[in-house]
Amino acid sequence: MLGFIIQRVLQAMLVMAVMSALVFIGVYAVGNPIDVLISPDATQDIRTETIARYGLDRPLYEQYFTFVGNILSGDMGRSFVFGMPVLQLIMQRLPATLELTLVAVIGATLAGVPLGIYAGYRPQSPISKTIMAVSILGFSVPTFWIGLILILFFAVHLGWLPAGSRGATRSFLGVEWSVLTLDGWKHLVLPATNLALFKLAMMIRLSRAGTREIMLTDTIKFARAAGLSEWTILRQHVLKLISIPIVTVFGLEFGSTLAFAVVTETIFSWPGVGKLIIDSIAQLDRPVMVAYLILIAFLFVTINLTVDLVYALLDPRLRRGRAA
Repeated sequence: MLGFIIQRVLQAMLVMAVMSALVFIGVYAVGNPIDVLISPDATQDIRTETIARYGLDRPLYEQYFTFVGNILSGDMGRSFVFGMPVLQLIMQRLPATLELTLVAVIGATLAGVPLGIYAGYRPQSPISKTIMAVSILGFSVPTFWIGLILILFFAVHLGWLPAGSRGATRSFLGVEWSVLTLDGWKHLVLPATNLALFKLAMMIRLSRAGTREIMLTDTIKFARAAGLSEWTILRQHVLKLISIPIVTVFGLEFGSTLAFAVVTETIFSWPGVGKLIIDSIAQLDRPVMVAYLILIAFLFVTINLTVDLVYALLDPRLRRGRAA
């Protein structure tokens, strides 16, 4: 097990090294930040001095190695637009995105897995057919369209919930959280619902497919022959056997939702990292763009490693295979 962990960590370091180079080169090719930083009426001396101050006059490879050295020392640069350290800027916005993602993905999992198991256990019932029809809508309807409909119906027409922003927050461990206040929850419901619908549909279909497959196995036949109740079979056998693919999807979807909640945050004016990166792209704030993509790559590498370790905990065969 220790050897597996060391191997995966080394692989993660290699992936991060390659990704840092690709991200830096890719972002470097997108526009010229000097056009944003300096007024078109500025003199050539001012342009030259600004370019030198930000190190943009040096060769690309020198800028890259300087960037890597700064990252290893904990410095991801300063924002061209906000004039503050990039890491501090991202960490200010991260709690908003993190709580939105957690509420959406956990809610989708807690609702989707039981619904999917029921649809797989009784596939011909009217309720099961309704559940699957709803899951098709979750896959088919664009996120931005659902968000606009939610705002139009619940915020504009009914006036039950606010259409945007984050609402009141409360500090916990030095971080502001909306989930700790009633007003924060009111602002959180619509964007979290919008973000969760696709995940809900995925969890329903995944759980249903796993349940249908497992219900036909000899394991379930023997459990019924032993006199176990249907509830016990579902809880101890079906849920346990479908847990590995669910853990995989949960981990990957959590990472992708955290990284790419851009549409939802933009529609609902949610002050998270997604809205920050959209603003940074529009303003060619290169340090923010590079730091964001590097952090996202690190996030996915970490999630993949965590999922592999959870696999080993859920399936003893994997532990024995790695030990051998």
